[in-house]
Amino acid sequence: MILKVENGNFAYSKGANVLNDINFEVKSGELLAILGPNGVGKTTLLRALMGMLKWKNGKSYIDGEDIKSMSPKKLWSKMAYVPQAKSASSAYSAFETVLLGRSSKIGVFNAPRKIDYEICEEIMESLDIAKLKDKKCSNMSGGEFQMVLIARALASEPELLILDEPESNLDFKNQLVVLDAMTNLVHKKNMACIFNTHYPAHALQRADKSLILTRGGVSYFGNTASLVNEDMIRKAFGVNAVIGEIETEGNVMQNVIPLDINTNDASSSFDSNKRAIAGITIISSTNEMYSKVNNILHDYNNLLVGRMGLPYKKFGLYIINITLDGTVGEINDLSQKLGVLPDVNVKTVFAKI
Repeated sequence: MILKVENGNFAYSKGANVLNDINFEVKSGELLAILGPNGVGKTTLLRALMGMLKWKNGKSYIDGEDIKSMSPKKLWSKMAYVPQAKSASSAYSAFETVLLGRSSKIGVFNAPRKIDYEICEEIMESLDIAKLKDKKCSNMSGGEFQMVLIARALASEPELLILDEPESNLDFKNQLVVLDAMTNLVHKKNMACIFNTHYPAHALQRADKSLILTRGGVSYFGNTASLVNEDMIRKAFGVNAVIGEIETEGNVMQNVIPLDINTNDASSSFDSNKRAIAGITIISSTNEMYSKVNNILHDYNNLLVGRMGLPYKKFGLYIINITLDGTVGEINDLSQKLGVLPDVNVKTVFAKI
């Protein structure tokens, strides 16, 4: 499945454009983050690309077909949308709400089947909200209701999942639950996923691609590791920030630390074209992800100086050590693509040259 937006422009009534020349593509097995400050048009972009709002110019395509020409039934059999959760007045319970997500699979005059109930129960269990099963949505917190809406969307088994700031109303634990769910859906079930976020760190840690919207109407699209850097954060958010690495027991993860509000236009010293030598250690705990690792490494074969890999049968692990010669941007792109895979631990070390 491929979603593509070409030359998207949008304006409310006769006002100035909110979105200018938006171009991006996301396909099955990819996670796209949309970043930008408040009021820049992130939610508007989601609604326009889904056909809820009409592009002033430009088009949205799914597998080459203009969304405008697709029947609602066909469109929503492929796509599911999770809006920002606010207050809920629904008298439905959490489980009844999730079961509504099966409507497109059940049919108008048919009753839910055993398989429909089982799928909904499994989804609620995976999102750690089974305990909310009988709770009325009207009695839920915003965070609880957000998780129920995500479960309802997943119940439709879409090929493309679109979420509007899914982590905004959630505590740390539930933010991780949602981020892990998105990652697993993309890399284990080959779904495509788009999410709006205020957190550049979430994009760096999870997203293959990013689209950044700025107040000046300019947008930037590309691989997350190359695009989301200190200079781009300054341009988009007006904040001076440092992107640093935090070494955990299993991974080296990137984090974004805001320093102060930017008051000038001095450029960052970040240079993605600088040549670098680096080593990457990759440990996979599943054969499925080991195959994905090999497919990714094949795409970067021109950077490989050396490679050593072997299975560690005692613990069912697959371990690969590679040495690379390329640009900082290329190596970061590779490290990013490997690092977002579930059940894969990745550490990258750059040599001083």
